[in-house]
Amino acid sequence: MIATAQHRFARISARKARLVVDLVRGLPVSQALNVLKLTPKRAAGMVDKVVKSAWANANQLDPHADEDAYRVKEVRVDGGPMMKRIRARSMGRAVRIRRRTSHITVVVSDEK
Repeated sequence: MIATAQHRFARISARKARLVVDLVRGLPVSQALNVLKLTPKRAAGMVDKVVKSAWANANQLDPHADEDAYRVKEVRVDGGPMMKRIRARSMGRAVRIRRRTSHITVVVSDEK
């Protein structure tokens, strides 16, 4: 059984989120949640919520599912749209600030 969950427009750059996502790829769901709980990065909380949501979706499809039987099959972080802002600089200049967003996708599966 395959279940997915997404967090779209997450207010973190994809590069920072990929550091956390690489830690949990391929792990069982229970172990992935333990790793995310102990990871001191800001993205860990966001990825934790998406993994829990994907597990809840899988549990909805198969109520008798075991958390240890499901693995994080695929985790993907894609870049989202950038919010463009302007910051004033010296001598009347302006610099563009790009506030990056990302889309976090988690797929859990009980297949080997």
